[in-house]
Amino acid sequence: MESKFSGGLLGLIGISILSSFLIVFTLGIGTPWAVCMVHRWYTKHTVIDGRQLTFTGTGGALFGKFIKWWLLTIITLGIFGLWLGLRMKAWVVSHTHVAN
Repeated sequence: MESKFSGGLLGLIGISILSSFLIVFTLGIGTPWAVCMVHRWYTKHTVIDGRQLTFTGTGGALFGKFIKWWLLTIITLGIFGLWLGLRMKAWVVSHTHVAN
């Protein structure tokens, strides 16, 4: 079986610029939607063992998590921030699937 990534540099630059604009112009509120947009682009261009990956996460679903994580980080004086990367990765992986 063969695994491959078919995304190109122009596509990556485009999705990076678009997601950055979304974050900046919404003053950070659009971050969950930008994160989902980027992960959706990566999975759209990834094939593992001949099967396409799909990303089913939504910005709305991630927004609730972002609020909770932000509050926990404030309440713990930043200590919870040490786990944010792991929580985000777990959320992304739980919404990444192999198409049938």
